[in-house]
Amino acid sequence: MKLTDNVLRSFRVAKVFRENSDKINCFDFSPNGETVISSSDDDSIVLYDCQEGKPKRTLYSKKYGVDLIRYTHAANTVVYSSNKIDDTIRFLSLHDNKYIRYFPGHSKRVVALSMSPVDDTFISGSLDKTIRLWDLRSPNCQGLMHLQGKPVCSFDPEGLIFAAGVNSEMVKLYDLRSFDKGPFATFKMQYDRTCEWTGLKFSNDGKLILISTNGGFLRLIDAFKGAVLHTFGGYNNSKAVTLEASFTPDSQFIMIGSEDGKIHVWNGESGMKVAVLDGKHTGPITCLQFNPKFMTFASACSNMAFWLPTIDD
Repeated sequence: MKLTDNVLRSFRVAKVFRENSDKINCFDFSPNGETVISSSDDDSIVLYDCQEGKPKRTLYSKKYGVDLIRYTHAANTVVYSSNKIDDTIRFLSLHDNKYIRYFPGHSKRVVALSMSPVDDTFISGSLDKTIRLWDLRSPNCQGLMHLQGKPVCSFDPEGLIFAAGVNSEMVKLYDLRSFDKGPFATFKMQYDRTCEWTGLKFSNDGKLILISTNGGFLRLIDAFKGAVLHTFGGYNNSKAVTLEASFTPDSQFIMIGSEDGKIHVWNGESGMKVAVLDGKHTGPITCLQFNPKFMTFASACSNMAFWLPTIDD
């Protein structure tokens, strides 16, 4: 089944889970699309089975809190950042709920975490104005970049380069093998002092970069030339909330939640809005991602919702 405007418009909430007492700050689908794992401001980690459509397990990180949770390539393991006590990144085995390794180094809150799509490398960006490069097998930082401001960062789909959004006005592209030589490309954007950048993602085909903000717009840029292709707006975000925006797996559509519980979807090529879906969320939709393998997506406030299409196009 192919994603089209009509199929997207037909999506409806199939299941709602109320496992959390505070907002879900992040979730991540496993690469095979069979499970999704969430982190919440209530210090819990909830694992959901996407095929059966039900929560499987809940773990807690009461002492350090939990944010920016990401699956690694090893089965049943995740990395996540702390939002209490310190700014260490933790590598957890879900199998026995034990820490495998800690990654200390950042001196302020970690605001970006991206796992390489191909190996055990990951990068983290922090309010301490650095991006650090790590390897899951070693607690020592493998690389350090000092920047001029708050960074957002992400790997490209091939894991060869990574992009850093700096100071909400520049995108810098680094080659992973020679990042210490500095960026091989820098794209300067028009600075907007009404908001700051909160996220950066590549499309699966590697051609596009999506920049999310805590204002009322998103920017879609050409990953090779840095030109702004579209600016998407018209969704509610009056309280400067960090709302996650995502591509669909086919790289064709862009979606974001809003503070009033609605999901807005645009066609990346034409720039046209193709759907506004009502998720009946009780708070702002802080997290939103399409399943990488199946025709379903998830959205979250303090509740988690699974969506399914209601037509076969």
